[in-house]
Amino acid sequence: MKKIAWITDTAAQLDEAFVQKHNVYVLPLTVVFADGTYRESIDLTQEEFYGKLRSAKTSPKTSQPAIGEMLALYEELEAQGYDLAIALHLSSGLSGTFESAQSASEMTDFKVYPVDSKIGSFPMVKMIEAGDKLFAEGKEAEEVIAAITDMTARSHLSFIPSSLEQLHKSGRVSGTQTFLSNLLNIKLVISFEEGKPVMKEKVRSDKRAKSKVMNALRADMAAGAVPEVAAIHCNNAADAESWKNELLQEFPDLKVQVVQLSVCVGVHAGEGTTGLSWVAY
Repeated sequence: MKKIAWITDTAAQLDEAFVQKHNVYVLPLTVVFADGTYRESIDLTQEEFYGKLRSAKTSPKTSQPAIGEMLALYEELEAQGYDLAIALHLSSGLSGTFESAQSASEMTDFKVYPVDSKIGSFPMVKMIEAGDKLFAEGKEAEEVIAAITDMTARSHLSFIPSSLEQLHKSGRVSGTQTFLSNLLNIKLVISFEEGKPVMKEKVRSDKRAKSKVMNALRADMAAGAVPEVAAIHCNNAADAESWKNELLQEFPDLKVQVVQLSVCVGVHAGEGTTGLSWVAY
């Protein structure tokens, strides 16, 4: 049986037990504040990031792993005796990480198969789990990549920013839009479509915004199977737990977990953001 490594980035927000179980190597995304550059999960914890974000006069920027860092990892994996690696990265619609992985894979003799998740967070976890299962069944890399690519089309992630303040600071919405949103209590529902976050709904009140996301989930559940859902959040575990409980009241057999989003999402969406993510089957 071939020795296979998984490579991903901190958009997936994997815990250490998962990393060890699935032989995953995680490249950190980077946040650039006025006082310096910080690697997610290495130089900066979630708590430290949001503390700095609250006091930052200018919005931080995000940055992808350097090609040199990728090449060093590929060489390390080859030296460890791995036969190949699958590099599953944050959507190319959000970051250049996937394109960098493509370029780096062409600079080495080690077999690396870059894959664009076309999303972030929870679905990336499910893609690695599914791919690892297929490898255990004896499938070839090309078959695993085809299965993961199919999953990207069935993956869903929608989130509701608590306010438009951070979206304004990061240049995603205007000051006028932010002012009117605060005045009228307008909430945005942002969902991934073809690898890019798209504003799907603009509604009055958080309750209506959540209803829009729930209706999308119900539609997928009616069309097929959705065995597991993640209540996602940016430093807002309390509201995510509340949403988890609401889901379990309506769907008692549904598996629901609470998942913290990458700080790179927090740079744009802002603290307090909540949402749901799932993969339909």
